[in-house]
Amino acid sequence: MINTVALFWALCVVCVINMARYYSSLRALLVVLRGCDPLLYQYVDGSGFFTAHGQPSKQLRLVRYIYAQRYLDHHDREFIRRCERVRRQFMLTSGLCGLIIVSLVSLAIWH
Repeated sequence: MINTVALFWALCVVCVINMARYYSSLRALLVVLRGCDPLLYQYVDGSGFFTAHGQPSKQLRLVRYIYAQRYLDHHDREFIRRCERVRRQFMLTSGLCGLIIVSLVSLAIWH
């Protein structure tokens, strides 16, 4: 029989790995954005995105931009591809985090 606690921790490890992949993809997206669209890069606070003095309201603009798929009309194919990747990884990571919460509640009830 499979140990449920070990399965839960394996799920947590997979989620952490996907979060790291998402973070890396987001950094790569900002590098591409800086080169192909400097105005949008400043609009979403690209230079301060991962710093302590970053502006969350500007960072949320990038999230909304990607979530609404407004990047589909962009002229740079590399940027579109990176946005698609970030969007897919965000959906995957969000789903995994939700699954971890449900698993944690289930483990608390079960044990």
